[in-house]
Amino acid sequence: MKYRDFGTWIRERFPYRVQKISVDAGFTCPNRDGHISTGGCTFCNNQTFSPAFCNRNKSVSEQLEDGKAFFARKYPSMKYLAYFQSYTNTYAGTETLKRMYEEALDADDVVGLVIGTRPDCVSDDLLDYLEELNRRTFLIVEYGIESANDDTLRRINRGHTFACSREAVVRTHERGILTGGHIILGLPGEDAAESLRQAPIISDLPLDILKIHQLQVIKGTPLAREYAQRPFHLYTVEEYIDLIIQYVSALRQDLVLERFVSQSPSELLLAPHWGLKNHEFTNLLNQRMRALNK
Repeated sequence: MKYRDFGTWIRERFPYRVQKISVDAGFTCPNRDGHISTGGCTFCNNQTFSPAFCNRNKSVSEQLEDGKAFFARKYPSMKYLAYFQSYTNTYAGTETLKRMYEEALDADDVVGLVIGTRPDCVSDDLLDYLEELNRRTFLIVEYGIESANDDTLRRINRGHTFACSREAVVRTHERGILTGGHIILGLPGEDAAESLRQAPIISDLPLDILKIHQLQVIKGTPLAREYAQRPFHLYTVEEYIDLIIQYVSALRQDLVLERFVSQSPSELLLAPHWGLKNHEFTNLLNQRMRALNK
């Protein structure tokens, strides 16, 4: 079984090496600030994926400069994609968002944007602007879908339905914008069979890029409290590799797969402790696929 990996795909789109630089633009989420709910998604702690150069007390430009300094030591000729990653990066008025996005694009060596958001936080007005922006720079809009099961979405306090995710993906795709999605495998109440039931449903969405990762229980989250009170199954590496092979085989072959796992800082991670870096897991996965002639 072969799949389209993000690294190869992105290299085909640029004549030089590009690297994402994460930016924390100071947003929150509607299920944190009381608009929909409070407390946020039960699994979420943004510290787990925010690098040291992400500092919401600094401007977008300053964070990008810090990020460039971090990466330039290894790759001095690198170009960059400003990755609006933390929380919901379309959760503001369109004019405010325009200023932030344009500030990022004005930075030297920034050649595009990746905007992470929720499917219930993208207006037609914003999509009009993003459609225009997409004609003059590289752009990916990335939606947190997490699950296609509405019972699961309620349990994790997501605050939207899968129908909402489908609608947002379709509306974005129709504008000609590269559209990404994010899915978590192993959420409470979802076993392997349920994940595999959802795979063709996710594959039917007009997504260009998909991120997948295993459920991790992070300290200080509502999910950590739930896990302490009523432990639920978390995948071993071997179980997860087997699941990913079956899951990917149910996806359309033109879908670009950006990642299969997430690696949270050890000081924040309660479980599972795999001790693998992302590329180490991918190597194990590819070895297993070759052994199975997949």
